[in-house]
Amino acid sequence: KSSILLLCVKPQDVSTILTRVADLVDDPAKLLVISIAAGVTLNAMENSARGKARIIRAMPNTPALVGEGAAAFATGSQATPDDADFAQKLLGSIGIVYQVKENLLDTVTGISGSGPAYVYTFIEALADGALLEGLPRDQALALATQTVLGAATMVSQSGEHPGVLRDRVTSPGGTTIAGLAALEEG
Repeated sequence: KSSILLLCVKPQDVSTILTRVADLVDDPAKLLVISIAAGVTLNAMENSARGKARIIRAMPNTPALVGEGAAAFATGSQATPDDADFAQKLLGSIGIVYQVKENLLDTVTGISGSGPAYVYTFIEALADGALLEGLPRDQALALATQTVLGAATMVSQSGEHPGVLRDRVTSPGGTTIAGLAALEEG
């Protein structure tokens, strides 16, 4: 009886679910499916649904939980412009969103879907380095977190390339360039 199905399951379960859904739908105009299952192509989902649903493939990320998500989506062969508008509004309510060609969704997964894990690891490494030098853990973590948040905000709001911003805090022969050299070596 639903007109929209948000498919938020493990990739290996998508086909089974869409096959079951297809048994319950007689008109594709009646059902829009938005899937966030990583790596499951529009073609595979359309085949599983036997053409009985309009499909959108999306990739949001976990910062959506705090209203700072980054997402992208691609539309299937039966999806309408209204479906794309709905996906844009839905995903845009939890951060930024872009409609992309499907062949770019794996790239989106790498940068936005997996990206938070890289940032968390970087924050943890910054804090651990400060902890190693004697700063209390709570202070080290707070300073590392705020540093990343502040730097990201500067990139977002300044409109300047990250390399330009990096160069502004990098003095010849200084501690920043020494740290960057060590980072690049490692």
